[in-house]
Amino acid sequence: MPRGRRGSRVSALEAGGEEEAPPARSQCPQQTQAAEEQILLRGIFEIGRGSCDVVLSERTLSWRPIQPERPAGDVECDLLCKEEIIELKDIFSVKLKRRCSVTQRRSGTLLGITLFICLKKEQNKLKDSTLDLINLSEDYCDIWFRQFKEILAGFSNRPKSLKILLNPQSHKKEAVQVYYEKVEPLLKLAGIKTDITRSTNILAHSLYGIPHVVTATLHIIMGHIQPVDVCTFSTRGKLLRFGFTAMFGFGGRTLALAEKHRWMSPNQRRDFAVIKALAKLKPENCTISFLPANSSQDVLEKQVQGPPKSDSSDQWQMIQGQFFNVSIMAIPCLCSAAPAGLAPNTRLNNGSMALIIARNTTRPEFIKHLKRYASVKNQFSFPFVETYTVEEVKVHPRNNPNGHNQEEGGPHETASESSFPWNVDGDLMEVATEVHVRLHPRLINLYGGNLEEVNDSNVTCNCL
Repeated sequence: MPRGRRGSRVSALEAGGEEEAPPARSQCPQQTQAAEEQILLRGIFEIGRGSCDVVLSERTLSWRPIQPERPAGDVECDLLCKEEIIELKDIFSVKLKRRCSVTQRRSGTLLGITLFICLKKEQNKLKDSTLDLINLSEDYCDIWFRQFKEILAGFSNRPKSLKILLNPQSHKKEAVQVYYEKVEPLLKLAGIKTDITRSTNILAHSLYGIPHVVTATLHIIMGHIQPVDVCTFSTRGKLLRFGFTAMFGFGGRTLALAEKHRWMSPNQRRDFAVIKALAKLKPENCTISFLPANSSQDVLEKQVQGPPKSDSSDQWQMIQGQFFNVSIMAIPCLCSAAPAGLAPNTRLNNGSMALIIARNTTRPEFIKHLKRYASVKNQFSFPFVETYTVEEVKVHPRNNPNGHNQEEGGPHETASESSFPWNVDGDLMEVATEVHVRLHPRLINLYGGNLEEVNDSNVTCNCL
């Protein structure tokens, strides 16, 4: 970010961080700004090392240095007097700034007001910073402080309390420490009450575009709402669960193997399961039926109409054969193993799912396909890989879980032996018969940024 004039600063909260320039949205004449928006307050504060004329309007806070009169057309004066602006929607907290001594536990000498700001950085990253407005008058600062508090209270989409889902096993078992060091301080600054429970969430990377805990926290604090498509999983008319992604075949069997070795560390368990699943690689004989997505229908129209009626059999398509893996993705599913996503062509809320099928092939070719996810090459450019954009999918296994053709009236097996493993959002789901996956457009709202807008504008904008 380019630096502003000498003396103006937005200082990073991170320990040892360098001072940065204010997140200036633009540099336009103050008269134009005042004409466009109603001015709420106007006064003089010291920002950095100089006195500034500060204007608080309905949507922005702007300031320009106070300079002695100079001849008209003075280029240096024009450059120094350019105003700088931050948008009020980027402020997430305000505090009175005081200098406290050891004996002053509750209050100290007033120095001014500190604004806590969410800065947009590179690569979808958000960063917390501060802007100090220095003025020693108690009454003067109190007026401005109350006005800022009233403005922040007007952002109704920002949370007041949160249930934190924390996975203590993630991030090399440092998730709890990361939460208390980086997340909780920001939530306290924003005045958000928290309650913690333990879980996991495969959405975080896809929602935020980057595995960065401060970015995730600031999206929540700022109330950045993102509608997300959700899938329902059912069998024989019975709802099994909600979810966002599913894998049948190799993906499901790999997770089932990993679950049997919970005593291993997460990384060891994952690597062991992948190697063993590849060693025992075998295709699944099944029938896949799917309803293609209607690309001409608007997403909001789909949301109003609800999911399509499953009895429209003339639109359904069916394929049969042996498949190594079947993936059904309602979100891109970005992760460290697939930076572009397991389903890079889908979105969080475009009203469709990606159906990715890997047919039977040689083991080396299938491994090449898996390795492509971590590279810049197209992982779908193999003759045995097919992709479809769909709204509903039905997967009907034609063999039993041990690889033999199913026969009606066969001997009853144990639950695990008679069920097929599915990987749904990283959770093991075991089902013995057909699974019906149906998309529900924009069913829930989650905290996250619009990655497409961020990437298109080249600006910077769960799970632990």
